[in-house]
This record gives sequence, structure tokens and C-alpha cells, in this order.
Amino acid sequence: MMTKQGGSHPTWKKRYFILKGNTLYYFKTTKDADVTGKIDLKDATTKAHEKFDAKKKRKVIAIPTAERTYLMYPDKDEDIQQWLDLFNKKIEALQGKSPSPTPKPATDDGPKPEQPKPTTPAPSSSPTITSSNGVPSGGNTTALTSTDFSTPPRDRIARAKKVIPFLQDDDSKVNEFWQIWLESIPGVDEMVGAATSIEFHVALSSDMQKLTWRTAGPQDKFIQKMVDFFWNVGAPESEIDRLNDVGALINPLKIGSWIDMSAKGGMDGGWYFPVEIALKLALEAADVGDPTKQVSEWADANDVSRCYSVGRDMGAAPPRQTEIRLRLPGADFGSQLRVALEAFSFFGFPAIPDDALSIIKNNPPPNTPPSGFPPVDGCSPGAAGAGPASGLALSVITSSEGFVRLGLLIPFPSRDVVKAMCGSSIASSAALSSVQTAVDNIFKFENSLGVPGPAYAEYQYLNKNFGYGVYKEGFDVVFHYAVGEDLPR
Repeated sequence: MMTKQGGSHPTWKKRYFILKGNTLYYFKTTKDADVTGKIDLKDATTKAHEKFDAKKKRKVIAIPTAERTYLMYPDKDEDIQQWLDLFNKKIEALQGKSPSPTPKPATDDGPKPEQPKPTTPAPSSSPTITSSNGVPSGGNTTALTSTDFSTPPRDRIARAKKVIPFLQDDDSKVNEFWQIWLESIPGVDEMVGAATSIEFHVALSSDMQKLTWRTAGPQDKFIQKMVDFFWNVGAPESEIDRLNDVGALINPLKIGSWIDMSAKGGMDGGWYFPVEIALKLALEAADVGDPTKQVSEWADANDVSRCYSVGRDMGAAPPRQTEIRLRLPGADFGSQLRVALEAFSFFGFPAIPDDALSIIKNNPPPNTPPSGFPPVDGCSPGAAGAGPASGLALSVITSSEGFVRLGLLIPFPSRDVVKAMCGSSIASSAALSSVQTAVDNIFKFENSLGVPGPAYAEYQYLNKNFGYGVYKEGFDVVFHYAVGEDLPR
């Protein structure tokens, strides 16, 4: 077994190799009957050799051909030499030369078996994404959140994490999952020469029982670490291939990863592209089914042709879920709200309760974003393509088994709106002793994040059977925060 770099999209994946005759065949698993690909050693232009790959920060094997140079590496550096000897014995014979041993690096520990045999990777004890949307899987209200953009955003999200009650056990699988995700984000020192920054977002339910963490950055800096993260948490290879295929189709400037977690042990994760693209192109990421057809029909009827974000979960078990975020059409707040309410009906979701709807109607979002907010979803607030900052928006999640979730996004809610939403019938929770407790907890979290308030609030409805026993089904209130950016050096 070795890890090989792909061709059309240069990510690294584990493959099982068999050298038969002059051809090196590779498979996805030891049980696969179908060959994933092959390398004909007669096409090698020179001997295979060892080289240092700067991005992987390790030694790799290079097999040069006229078409491309194949790169791969075994789990142990000391096994590189035995593979090189094996390949070059064939290559030299094909080129009519007397076989000669490949020079061994100074650190070689001595002779190895004649040919490495594929081995099954050891099972990992890391948290595993095992279902598509989750697996077992008091004080005084702060009047104004203090902003803190001088502290790096990844330090502030770590600080905010400490105020979430269910994340206080450092040894929990949920915490381990979060740490693996955080370590998959490129460091600032890796961003030298990057065209764009790394952005961070957090979403928190009003009862503090669920969080979503999101980060995105330049495709060339993020892609390999994202793929490695998905491998580490048990995402299926077919979904990693899907990420590569959709990425090649859309070719986004920025790509990102997200993780969900809940107080009941829910864990889920996936990828997203925070870029404005044609809605029809975004739907290519979704599984074909009635929900995608309905989204297309609704979009055509309402002249919606663009979305500002598309993403997909990487859970080990279907059904796969695809989220699309789009701005609602309409020249003013009232017309946008009418389209939103019609969408809830058109997609078969319950109507937003009257008391929650009253909060929205009586508190239209500002025409221009308040000062002090970082960019939202990769765009400057209020600018073209800025998502919720341009008005009301929808988050639509589909799957092959039906609609999963629908959310109405309200940009830049005031502190009074946050309080009112925490007190609405949607936000009621037995886990909270009072509305005041909920408000205090939310403001404490905002202070820890160092942000002036939510970038947007969301009334969302999760359909029955998609909570998997670890996420709240039905209506919920979620606050989304744009934490800030790590700028390239």
C-alpha cells in the first residue's frame, strides 16, 4: 500500500499496488476486482527516483513519463528504497540496460524484502462520521459585546469553545473530533503567497446544544489538508472523489470544511464552497431526486439563478445531504419575506410560527450592515454577492430521501431581536431555566468570540428522522457569526 497523488485534481489517496509484468496496477481496496488505474513502466522516460515534496514535507517516489510524473510514497520512508529497486529493475530491463541497484540514501537501514506487499491500514480510534447528519454520531446580560479582532480568529474560536457546557470534557470524542478538524486548517505560515485569506465562521443554537464550525481559504492551500481530514475521520472514498469532481467542475477560488456537533454526541462534517455560482451548477453537487427538481422549479418560478454557497456532508452512511444558500429575490424586505414564506410551503415545510414571524416582520434588517463586522461568507458585507448582507436568504438542504432542512436567514439582527428570538416558541428548551439564561449564554459566547453580534440569525426546520437522535428536529433558532480572517503573509 502507498499513498499516490491524483492526476486531474492533485490530492493524495491511499492505493493498493501490484506489479505484474511491466505494469504497476493500483486499486482502491484489497477487495476491489476492478483496477482503479495503472502505470506502464515501459513509458518511463528515466529511472524512478526519490524526491522531496515541499507541500507534503516528506520524501516521495517519482516515476517520470512523457505524459506526467507519477508521485507516491509508502507509509514508512525506509520502504521507499525497496520500491525504487523494484521499479528500476523493470525500467532498466525495458530500456535494454543492465539492471543496477538504485543508490540508497544514507539513512537506509539495510536490505528489505524483495517486494513490498499491500497491507490493510490499522483501524483508527479517531471519531468517525458514521451518518449523514449526525452520529452517536446566569448572570447579568451583557449590554454590548466587545470586539476583539486583534486576536487571531482561531484563538478566539478556541476561547469561545470553552464556554459551551457540553464541550468541557477534554477527553470526549466530540472534542477530539473538533481538534482533528482544527489541525486540518492550514497555518498562517503556510499561507505565504496566497491570493485570499482564511475565514472562520461559527453557528450556535439558542439553547447552546448544537454548534457548526466553518473555515475556508484558497483552494491550493486547503484541498490536501481537507482530504486528509476526511480520510482521518472515516469519510468514504466515493465522497472524496465527489469533492474532487465538483471542485473540478466549479473550480472555486475558495473552498472550506465544516463540522457539526451536539450535546447528545452528534458529529458530522463536510465541505463547502463559499462562492457565487449558477444555481444549476451548484445542484450538480446534490443527489438527483424530487427535492432537487423542486428546487429547480421554485428557482425558475422566482427568477433565482444564483447561489452564494454550496456544500455537502461526508458522512459514512447515506443519504448524502447537500446545502445551498441563496439570496431571496425582491426589491424590498416585504417582497423577499413573501417569497421565503412561499418557499416553506412549496417545499412541504411547516409555516414559521406566528410569534416568530411577528419578530421578523417588526424588525426588518438594516439596509446597510452595521460597522465592525468582518466579511460574511467570503464577501464584504453589503457588497454584490455578499449573501445575507444583501437581504433575506434561504438555506436549503436536500437528499435523495427528501428535503432535510430549510432555514430563513436574517442578516445582522439587533440585540433586541436576538433577545426576542431566544424568547420565541421556536427557541423554547427544557435545558434552559429561563429566557434570560439563554440570552446571557448567547452574549457570553459572543464576548468570547470577540464579535459585535451575529452576522445573521436563522429560523430553521429539521425534518423528522433527520436528527438521528442527536440533533433537535422541528424548528430551531441558530445564530451565525463571522469570526474574522487570517490574512496571508
